[in-house]
Amino acid sequence: MGSGRSNFAVMTVAVVMLSVFAVCRGDLKRGASYVFGDSLVDSGNNNYFQTLSKADTRPNGIDFKASGGSPTGRFTNGRTIADISGELLGQISYAPPFLAPNTTGSVLLNGVNYASGGGGILNGTGKLFVNRLGLDIQVDYFNQTRKQLDDLLGKAKAKQFLTEKSIFSITIGSNDFLNNYLLPVVSTGTRISESPDNFIKDLIANLKIQLTRLYTLDARKFVVANVGPIGCIPYQKTINNIAENECVSLPNQLAKQYNGQLRELLAELNDNLPGAKFCLANVYDLVYELINNYEHYGFNTASQACCGNGGIYRGLIPCGPTTTMCEDRSKHVFWDPYHPSEASNLLMAKYIVDGDTNYISPINLRKLLSL
Repeated sequence: MGSGRSNFAVMTVAVVMLSVFAVCRGDLKRGASYVFGDSLVDSGNNNYFQTLSKADTRPNGIDFKASGGSPTGRFTNGRTIADISGELLGQISYAPPFLAPNTTGSVLLNGVNYASGGGGILNGTGKLFVNRLGLDIQVDYFNQTRKQLDDLLGKAKAKQFLTEKSIFSITIGSNDFLNNYLLPVVSTGTRISESPDNFIKDLIANLKIQLTRLYTLDARKFVVANVGPIGCIPYQKTINNIAENECVSLPNQLAKQYNGQLRELLAELNDNLPGAKFCLANVYDLVYELINNYEHYGFNTASQACCGNGGIYRGLIPCGPTTTMCEDRSKHVFWDPYHPSEASNLLMAKYIVDGDTNYISPINLRKLLSL
């Protein structure tokens, strides 16, 4: 997997153009978005190292206006939920990938994206992709950004900028199930040696460490997404050969169990970390609502990927130059076997930025930024 030299060149030009725009407009008055996570919010970090988890070929990014429809490494047809959330909050450019060469200087004041396709809470998650950035490494990279902000603004002003003007979003956990605990064949030994209860306890314990590390680096305003209904994605529906209106029960059960403990963790951190505010983005219920009532939201299908191949749900082969693509991308809940379409991301981002406590609690992102 991977792209040719011409595709990489187009992607690089697109990233540089976005970065130059950020350099010209960076200031301290607007909110910054520091994004951590997996392929749901990766903005191109995986383009900068050898990995099997890439979205650097067409038609990925076909509807991403900032690049003119060229792939940037986003695992969707357009903007990610992190991109759209930043737009809705008035940020003047997308948080650029940390590994992009121009992500330096005043660009940092618009935020930085550390997310990586294939990454997880656990360092061992996603090893089938060869290389990826787990959350532990992503926090290490933010530590580098933190030092650059001190150099850029001075220590006192940098701390104020982070505590008052910056939102830290964490969208991770799906790969810890899909590409670790539930991975066919490879994970059999893990499931024999470790119960679901203990595996989820390990996830929560590791996440607590990583969130606390961010707090020690002056992060104060957090939004943490729970794991979506991963038993409903086209990939899971395809490999388990289930009906269109069904979802695979075990992945969803594990996600719900993890989500319950995540809610408890964030409540604990809100009580024990002075000055911090942790918000829970209820992605599980948001995506489940889109899937169950897709026609109400203007979609034609919530089971078939727009771009992919394999079975009636196009759920086995990821989106690439040789895969089938639907005619109307706005009518599909899922872009590929794993990831939502831009149309889905837009709906979810609106709920998370301005919605009520059904989908974002205890407050939404707009209120969080204004604190």
